[in-house]
Amino acid sequence: MAARLHPAPGCTSPIVDLRTIGAAQLEPVLREESLAWRSELDWDFEKSADLVRRFVDVRALNGSALVEGGEVIGYLYYVTEDAKGLVGDLYVRKAMRTRERENLLLESAIDSLLETPHIRRAESQLMMLTYDPARVLPHHECASTYDRNFMRVELASADLGEGHIRRPMYIERWNDLYQDDSAQLIAKAYDGHVDSRINDQYRSAIGARRFLHNIVEYPGCGTFFRTASFAAFEAASGKLCGISLASLVSPECGHITQICVAPHVRGTGIGHELLRRSLTVLKEVGCRGASLTVTSSNEGAVALYERVGFRTIRKFSAFAWEGF
Repeated sequence: MAARLHPAPGCTSPIVDLRTIGAAQLEPVLREESLAWRSELDWDFEKSADLVRRFVDVRALNGSALVEGGEVIGYLYYVTEDAKGLVGDLYVRKAMRTRERENLLLESAIDSLLETPHIRRAESQLMMLTYDPARVLPHHECASTYDRNFMRVELASADLGEGHIRRPMYIERWNDLYQDDSAQLIAKAYDGHVDSRINDQYRSAIGARRFLHNIVEYPGCGTFFRTASFAAFEAASGKLCGISLASLVSPECGHITQICVAPHVRGTGIGHELLRRSLTVLKEVGCRGASLTVTSSNEGAVALYERVGFRTIRKFSAFAWEGF
């Protein structure tokens, strides 16, 4: 049995530093969270949970645990990169979950980041946080909220018929040699787009290159699946003009981690064709479903996904704090 925990002497808050606990004390929370990801989103969270366990046990993960009755009932962790903090996960056990408890954890992270001299921005996209558009965020004076959709399609009933590409292009399977050109493409595609306010990595080629590295190397968006990932090129110039990247989030479910096309080829049908090819491969390898996330206000993208057969099964919020 895990040892019972108590806040530091003289501290009445149920928040404790995540680096003061071990993975065994966090295990009931991680186990429940993994079951929630599986049952609600058809997503295998175990690889992410294992990373949390390893870093918690070596006291190397920044964050907080929520302790009540001497037991951990929730946790949050964050990472920092250059001048930004990223809240990687937040989960409170369902039986004890309230907006107030969730906000206690959020506030602990943002307070810590505010006290870090070089940090100027914080971001979060928390799938398991209670969706509440009216939530008053900690340090709301420098915070912005963006509604996002988690969409899913049953591949057996998806519309995967070929469309018409209205411009000479060709499509190849993903190759890691495309990463630099893809980073340039992402920066151009998201210039002035709402998603660049949610994720500042979209604002530059250097940031987009880090974003691509994280997709390929880390399990946050599933296990990168090259076989179902594609790149489109203009026939005349051979220039990269679109990408669709996919991952596996469980043995029977894929996820579209990124799909974008260059501004000058929008409306040509290439985005639909890239998506169709990724979904077709996922279906061929035995996936029964696929998911993706999209900003709710991106009506054109939402409409495209709905034409293919995607439906929104969960709303969640992306938060950004800037100007600390």
